[in-house]
Amino acid sequence: MMEIDPITLSVLAGRMEQIADEMDATLFRAAFNPIIAEAHDASHGLYHASTGDTLVQGKSGLPIFVGVMSFAVQAVIEKAAKDGDLTDGDIYIFNDAHIGGTHLSDMRLVRPYYRDGQLFCYLASVGHWHDVGGAVPGNYNPAATDVFQEAFVLPPVKLARAGKINQDIIDILLRNTRLPQSAMGDLNGQLGALDLGIKRMDELLDEYSGPTVASALDALGHRAEALMRAELTDLPNGRWEAEDFLDNDGIVDEPLSIKVALEIKDDQMTLDFTGSAPQCAGPVNIALPTTVATAYVAVKHIFPALPANAGVMRPIDVIVPEGSLLSAVFPAPTGGYTETILRMIDVVFSAFAKAAPTRVVANAYGTINALSIAGKRANGQPWVMFSFYGGGHGGSVETDGLNHGNAPISTATIPPMEILEAAYPVMFRTWGLRADSGGHGTQRGGVGAIYEIEVLEDNGAEAFLFGERGKFAPKGIVQGEEGAMNVFSYEQDEGWQNPPLVSKMRGIKLRQGQAVRLETPGGGGYGPASARAARDIARDVARGLVSANAADQAYGIDWREAGP
Repeated sequence: MMEIDPITLSVLAGRMEQIADEMDATLFRAAFNPIIAEAHDASHGLYHASTGDTLVQGKSGLPIFVGVMSFAVQAVIEKAAKDGDLTDGDIYIFNDAHIGGTHLSDMRLVRPYYRDGQLFCYLASVGHWHDVGGAVPGNYNPAATDVFQEAFVLPPVKLARAGKINQDIIDILLRNTRLPQSAMGDLNGQLGALDLGIKRMDELLDEYSGPTVASALDALGHRAEALMRAELTDLPNGRWEAEDFLDNDGIVDEPLSIKVALEIKDDQMTLDFTGSAPQCAGPVNIALPTTVATAYVAVKHIFPALPANAGVMRPIDVIVPEGSLLSAVFPAPTGGYTETILRMIDVVFSAFAKAAPTRVVANAYGTINALSIAGKRANGQPWVMFSFYGGGHGGSVETDGLNHGNAPISTATIPPMEILEAAYPVMFRTWGLRADSGGHGTQRGGVGAIYEIEVLEDNGAEAFLFGERGKFAPKGIVQGEEGAMNVFSYEQDEGWQNPPLVSKMRGIKLRQGQAVRLETPGGGGYGPASARAARDIARDVARGLVSANAADQAYGIDWREAGP
């Protein structure tokens, strides 16, 4: 590798990030389903030619994909080496979560990039497809006991060979979805994003040459490692532990522990998840690639200046016990991975709060509340409304938590109510903030939300929920208080009902005019409630975020004279 000056390195880093950003934007504009087009549940990046390590990722993509897409590219590298037929213009496609991480809804496309006849790097695209078969429309099946009940499983196969699309693969994909038009639109969007990435890489290397860009990529990895080590040396040495729980696995109504021991020694850090629950029957298991990627996401939140580059993880050991729900083996179900990785982030934050409390926030609401409502229109055409929903974020040393934000595993946005109502036969009776749901503290946790969704279709519908935090509230830190727990209910002829497993249920029959209701958790508080300023309490009450009675009970001071 050649030496590269800092200015050129900075320019090339920006150019390559722009390539990934443009790939993101291309898919967001072209995708058919709102989870990609509106919520931005997708990602693109550049990956190392021999290791698959993340080199650059777009800023609009989901953080969880930074780590897992490295495993996806590694899987393609191994497949190509075994087959011995990798060529320019090949494109691999697969969704196997045990190989590439996350869950089966995330369809991955990996394409080698050649320069002067030599493999230079890989480009990859991942997007959450609206439906990929399985027992539940939208694929969040809370009662799944293996992956085959969640969706069809596609191992790494060649969608294109030397630039020619294999129509047989497309025919298989479209036959295994309830929404073939949506799937085809999303696939074309991902192919278009990869085409753009190839074009932009050609332009970049025409301008700067292959050796210069390769040297920049190598330097960026070393720089990311050096930045991470510098951050760790500023922290105290020691060992700190934390534990939290999932409500249940959707099959057996028993809590599942997630534990972490955080250890810092000079410029090295260990995250040891020994003691976490064993692999379970239901779909809250996650594969090892997802666990490693989640550790990266937690670290990235704590050290926000770090780049999206695999070098960040070189000084960090992630220990995951074999046989645990954090290292599930095929064909264990993994469809509810979002809930488990959110709890992983919570325990890492809680442990880190004991080491350096000013660096972290209290627990966020801790569930995406994956809700599917599906049915058939009068003409027999199936419809599937899948979406996730927001809640409160944790307070920090500087400020109150964000009200009604999205989960800290992503930069995705909650699809707008108007988009969902326009696309599906539903009406939102309520979409508003949930008062008294944020944890009290010196800095209050953000409040959650209330959603009530009515079915308008004459043929009725079925609803499916995959959530969490129905039994274990988001925790505060530094003496901050817990946020409110998740509450789900659904309307029946005999009145409003709650699911036996609290946060998970499938096959809820809804007639026209009946509704489901989500009351999402708030974030945990930061610092003792007794230290909160009276002016801030008065402002909360005036804005409807905290009721007067709750303010009196929680803070015990005369806040009424302070004024908002």
